[in-house]
This record gives sequence, C-alpha cells and structure tokens, in this order.
Amino acid sequence: MQSVTVDGVDFAYGSGELILKDVTIDIRNPQLISIIGPNGVGKSTLIHCMNRILTPRKGTVMVDDVNVEEYKVKELAKKMGYVPYSANDTFPLTVVDTILMGRNPHRKWKSLHDDMQVVKEVLEMMDITPLAMRPFNELSAGQHQRVMLARGLAQEPEILLLDEPTANLDIRHQMDVIRLLKQLSVKRGIVVIMISHDLNIAAKYSDNIIMMSEGTIYAVGKPVDVITPESVKAVYGVDTDVVLSDGRPHMMIRDHGFSEEDAATPEGSTVSGVTTSGMNG
Repeated sequence: MQSVTVDGVDFAYGSGELILKDVTIDIRNPQLISIIGPNGVGKSTLIHCMNRILTPRKGTVMVDDVNVEEYKVKELAKKMGYVPYSANDTFPLTVVDTILMGRNPHRKWKSLHDDMQVVKEVLEMMDITPLAMRPFNELSAGQHQRVMLARGLAQEPEILLLDEPTANLDIRHQMDVIRLLKQLSVKRGIVVIMISHDLNIAAKYSDNIIMMSEGTIYAVGKPVDVITPESVKAVYGVDTDVVLSDGRPHMMIRDHGFSEEDAATPEGSTVSGVTTSGMNG
C-alpha cells in the first residue's frame, strides 16, 4: 500500500520566514491528487519536502511508513518519481537518451534491452515516438513537457509527483495528459500528486484536492467539498459561481470590476480572413 505522510512540517530557507507552517497530510492508496492554491503559498516546497529535495526545519515525511531520510537515494527514486515544472536541461541529448535517464534507479548490468523497451512504451504512451531521435534542447515548450513526463513514467515509480504537468500544453494535450495520469492511478496503482493552477481541470479529474493558503493546508477532500465559492474567495480573493457538471464542480469567475462599458467592442472593429474549408486545390 503506497502512502505519503507529512506530519507537522515547517520549512524555511535559511533563517527566513516559514514557507510551510505545521503542514500535516496523510495520503494513502492509489489516487490522483491535485495541490492547488495561489502563487507563493508553498505548493512546490511541499512536494520538494516529500521527495527529499528539501529538508524540513521541523516535522517528518514518511513514504510507505518509513522516514524519507532513511532511504538511500536510489531506493527512494524507485518508489517516488518527480517531474519538475520546466526542464532546464540545455545539453543536446536526444529525446530517447533524455527519457532513458529515468531508468537510472533500475539500471543493472546488461539491462539496456529491458530499459529500452520501457522507453519505447512511454514514447508511445505520450504520443512522442516521432520525436525519439530529436535533440531535446531543440523542442518546443509543450514537447519538452511531454518528454519530461515520459522520463518520469520511465522511472516506473509507485508515487509520482508533478509540478504543473499541463503547463505549456494546448487544451487537447492537457486533457490527454490528465486522462493518462488518472489511468495510471487506476490501472497501475500509482499515487499521483500534481500541482495545478487550473481549478477546473483539478476538479474534473482529481479524486481528492489539497488547497493551500499562506503555507498551511486550508482544505482537503473531494473536489465538490473543496472547490466552493467560499473557499475560492477566502484563498484566492476572487468571487465565483460554482456549478456542478457530472457531479463535479466547475468554476466561473465573477469580475465585478469589469463593466459592460469595459466589455464594449470599439466601433468599427472587425476581423477578416480566408477560409479554405471545402475548397479544392
């Protein structure tokens, strides 16, 4: 049974102010969880404490009921994968070689054939097989994101942490990626924990949501219980209408500072173009 337990965690950089304040969460069993909240509330810091990139000032993080500090780096990497918000890699590795780096925790003597089979599978899974031999540093931002997701999946973790996995992706690829993450939690029994700034995507696909505010946990639970007009107003300072769609909340922003006069189209404003729909040649 996969589990991540954060117990009374405080974190600050150096002697600065606390970024995380007495954070306690207990995540158990495969599911898709979204961490939401405004910029600067500690979302990325929280997952960095989970995977030992950062060490809490106070409190503990347990993975499968074992303190993360007790794991060897390679053993923790077998259990927990991490996909950062954006890749800073600038070296000219091919996409295949970049994804193959995700196999490092599993590498053994003469294991390349098995590793390449996994790479082949995740290339197909992420629909990036045509990019296989392209240099990673020549890809678009959206292609970068899908390759980094593929590298995280190649790691075959039991727990997968993702920092805004749909950033830089168009709407169709956003849906493809989130559906895939949801399927991984169900079919492969993975705990998927992702940071998201899109509350409607989080609400539609997540099993549970963690809403953060000013370094603390404001609310935890099912999307319908967490994403409410009251919680969005309290945490984001924004007025919304929340309606249910297929039993899940969908948020619509109410901007009282934007009037009908502001929305009016200037007289004479037009747009024109050429459509080739239905034309031959």
